[in-house]
Amino acid sequence: MLKKLSIQPLFDNVLIKPLEAEDRTPSGILLPESAKEKPQMGLVMAVGMGGRNNEGKLVPMVVKKGQKVMYKKWGGNEIKVEREEWLLVEEKDILAIVE
Repeated sequence: MLKKLSIQPLFDNVLIKPLEAEDRTPSGILLPESAKEKPQMGLVMAVGMGGRNNEGKLVPMVVKKGQKVMYKKWGGNEIKVEREEWLLVEEKDILAIVE
């Protein structure tokens, strides 16, 4: 029996499940797998407690679990979570919250 994996990021790290890359252009042309761009948007699955400033005080996280975010194209570290590729990124690599 497999146990469900639980990942809790540390410090100011955020666990993101990337959204699927677009498989068609805006005009409707189907893109082959090799032409798809790496996704830059994803769903926040877990967040750390926050980082520390120069005085040692805890700086709380801005993003929260469940938010849709846009992140740097080549930022973060890819990790496998139950056969899927997710990202572990620093909060500073998150560019925007998408609503």
